[in-house]
Amino acid sequence: MAKKLILDVDTGTDDAVAIMLAALHPEIELVGVTTVNGNVEVKFCTDNTLRVLDHIGRSDIPVYEGSNRPLVRDNFPVARGVTDQASKFHVETLPVPAAKSKKAAKGAVDYLVETYRNAKDPIALMPVGPLTNIAAALAADPDFARRVPELIIMGGGHEIGNMTPSAEFNIWADPEAAARVLNAGFEKVTLVTLDATHRALVSYADCDRLAALGTPAGQATSDIVRFRIEMHDIAQKMDVLGTAPVHDAVCVAYLVDPAILTTRRHHVDVETGGALTVGRTVIDTHFRGNREPNADVAFDADPKRFVDMLAEIFARPHG
Repeated sequence: MAKKLILDVDTGTDDAVAIMLAALHPEIELVGVTTVNGNVEVKFCTDNTLRVLDHIGRSDIPVYEGSNRPLVRDNFPVARGVTDQASKFHVETLPVPAAKSKKAAKGAVDYLVETYRNAKDPIALMPVGPLTNIAAALAADPDFARRVPELIIMGGGHEIGNMTPSAEFNIWADPEAAARVLNAGFEKVTLVTLDATHRALVSYADCDRLAALGTPAGQATSDIVRFRIEMHDIAQKMDVLGTAPVHDAVCVAYLVDPAILTTRRHHVDVETGGALTVGRTVIDTHFRGNREPNADVAFDADPKRFVDMLAEIFARPHG
């Protein structure tokens, strides 16, 4: 039986690949997609999401627009050490045709609360952008955490930051929301960090392989990842030049093939006030904090399994 999933995205390049993988994988039933302010303004995230789903022939999947600002702050944090590097990766309009489908009338938070309140079967929740919608759902429904059977978060890092020396973008963009979510008591949490996604790198040769599939998803992914590689080679060089991570899609791959990631259980919290460390995920790897682990934290990934999955799923006819 296919695993039911709701994706919460700030589309975005790597979000686009995650959406395509979730929408096309036969072992996943993508119930809905919610959008949140993050990589770009939420209206662009919504439009990009609709474009991607239309492009692969999955306009039947509803899209719900969510929060347009962080949970507490008026805007993203201001922190010493922030560079403009992250902005190089932000794409207001993805290189796929304009969408014909429209967003749902209902807002993302209402959709999340109502869906999990009425769910008859388990539905995994996968936020791969800032955690604003999830924190707002917790505020709207005190039982929300109990109702969600599995939460897979793309965010944070232990040794690696990409927005500041300390912080990964998704957590940094709304640290108060991230802190609330990680301390809410969700039964099963996986945190997919930069430490792991930077191990699942995609190369130009992999892009050639995906383009050669001749499918809408294969070509779009090839184009998107080529752009990501070009930007990483300029702004955030990987250990291997000519490669890039596709963070959010790794989370989707993990849902159906847990062997793609190597995880360890630790307690994770988020710094919300540090001048140099705002948005840092504090992962207690040496158990110094005397607090019970609250997440399976991913530190490593298998790049071959990941790329092979993209190639296998995107080779299938669609559209």
